[in-house]
Amino acid sequence: MIHNPELASWLIAQRGEIEAVMTQRLGPAAPRADAAEAEVLRRFRSFAAAALKRGTAAEPALDGIRANERRVTALLAAWSDAATAVAGPRSNAVEEALQPLLVRFRSSLRVTSSGRRSRGAPRTSRRAVAAAIDRVADIFLAIDPDSGRIVDANPAAGALLGVARDALLDVEAMSFVPPNAQNVWWTHLDAVTEGAEPQRFSAIFQDATGVAIPVECTITRFATRNRTLALVLARPL
Repeated sequence: MIHNPELASWLIAQRGEIEAVMTQRLGPAAPRADAAEAEVLRRFRSFAAAALKRGTAAEPALDGIRANERRVTALLAAWSDAATAVAGPRSNAVEEALQPLLVRFRSSLRVTSSGRRSRGAPRTSRRAVAAAIDRVADIFLAIDPDSGRIVDANPAAGALLGVARDALLDVEAMSFVPPNAQNVWWTHLDAVTEGAEPQRFSAIFQDATGVAIPVECTITRFATRNRTLALVLARPL
């Protein structure tokens, strides 16, 4: 563990600029200030600063956290990348200091999340399905048609929208659609809720930098006893 009180003070002093760079890069996928993910990032910053100041890392404080583990992991990586970008000439030193702390924090987060899952209802394994979706070249999004939030995505979706795939989770899908192009999406999401057959339509996405991307989409209803999802496959035109 690196003992570097000066770097600890720097992380706290530069927190605003680091968050601004991260937000600029993530665009609509950046966490809201009042979101659970933002609280995890604040706790990591405090954990990292304390560890660098003391030269030893205490157990991260994760009590009460109810954030999506996959999304949080992606946001932690984005925060670290932003910190190294802000560091400029000292980026290598910052990255070297943060990496073991990220590993320690993620490990604790994984244990905490696994404990919550083990106490809940058993889940059907989705590894084979997830692996197949990840290999699809087209953009895949699973959207909750009631809330409009992204439940799952594949790497191709992250590449198209300009952010890490897992950073898309729990984000409103319409935040990646221009305002004047959202009606067509809501029309088809509403149709999925009402049990319509699979549909094809043309639509527009907007990446993290605001660039519009015309796509051809297929949307399919997927229903279980507990929820209904809209499964979207999209291909850039």
